[in-house]
Amino acid sequence: MCNDLRVFENMFLGDEITKRFGMLNRKEMIDRCNKVFRRMKVNIDPCALVADLQAAERQLVEIGKALLFKCELVIMDEPSTALSTREIENLFSIMRQFRDEGVSFIYISHKIPELFEICETYYVLRDGKLVARGSFSDIDENGITEYMIGRQLADDEFSRHVSSSRERVALSVRNLSGKDFKNITFDLHEGEILAITGLHGSGRDSIAAALYGVIPYKGEIIIGGRPVKPGMNIRGFLNHGVIMVPRMRKERGIHKDLSIRDNISMGYFNTKFRRLLINNKAENERFFRQKKALAIKAEQPGNPITSLSGGNQQKVVLSKWIGYGAKVLLCNEPTLGVDVVSRREIYRFLYDLARQGTGIIVCSADIEEILAISHRIGVMNHGELVDIFPNENITKTDILSRSCLRNETE
Repeated sequence: MCNDLRVFENMFLGDEITKRFGMLNRKEMIDRCNKVFRRMKVNIDPCALVADLQAAERQLVEIGKALLFKCELVIMDEPSTALSTREIENLFSIMRQFRDEGVSFIYISHKIPELFEICETYYVLRDGKLVARGSFSDIDENGITEYMIGRQLADDEFSRHVSSSRERVALSVRNLSGKDFKNITFDLHEGEILAITGLHGSGRDSIAAALYGVIPYKGEIIIGGRPVKPGMNIRGFLNHGVIMVPRMRKERGIHKDLSIRDNISMGYFNTKFRRLLINNKAENERFFRQKKALAIKAEQPGNPITSLSGGNQQKVVLSKWIGYGAKVLLCNEPTLGVDVVSRREIYRFLYDLARQGTGIIVCSADIEEILAISHRIGVMNHGELVDIFPNENITKTDILSRSCLRNETE
């Protein structure tokens, strides 16, 4: 999408509606955009700049563009990655409506539950080859997953492999308030994975940003027993041993114009590098070391970062900060847009970090993810941390009921 154009200009790019003398018919294009958005049950201003839209809104604009021109075949590549539960339900409702009108869909996704909900037939690809195909009515989720990863799943594949029995506190937060959140208080222990979840707009993303010095806050933050000075920037948090894996990988996690090796070395350059010249041999050694540690599927260190899949790009984002004495790791949606195999590898990597004593906060809307990986779960609701409880005998319904205290649904 073109960030400096408006929504309707993006949707009609190359197919503009004109009137006499070739002048653009802005009113007609805006009206048709509004009509599509009404059918999609979304509230997006056709005159808004794309640069001002959230990631989910951009995704919906792309979907609206496909539906605008009454296509007979729509190919959707990970369309639900940035969408909320309600937006996904709306998307599926739209797909069923257009299917009944004769439109066909190819739906590319690694989110297996969604596939069973919306699709009728499946084709499974692994390492560039077609390994299975059939009807969803003849297979279950474990069967699809086993085709995808090429082996049978262990019974405890998603169980928590570590237990946090450490008493030392890695991070203390007292009465923290800022954009979209207020009066947040909790302790994160060494070796603990604390998940923070909540509906869209609950404030979970803003907490992660504040704990890394991205946005201003009021309150007290103590890292490893050392109070943080008010107004400290990202560099200061790095020096205190806090690192972050951001939510929007393409916009905030990678340098698209640099190589895989250079992206991996960014953490070192920002924390440890003190020389005048870069040692290519040392950088290559770092590349192969991190490649092995996170099972990054990359051929040569000099290949562009954009040559990797989303899952492998996310591993690079993780790897560039590892090995430099991190006390606290902030992960905002760490497996967003990541395939099932990479997701498990990232989980194992986080388990290993926890075993080494790193305190980890995972901010995520994926309830299955937080049930799989966390020791404790914190639930946000309208900017408040309404509850923190151990991840023991907790169900998805328990979490949703706490995050919808005002009878709202995402």
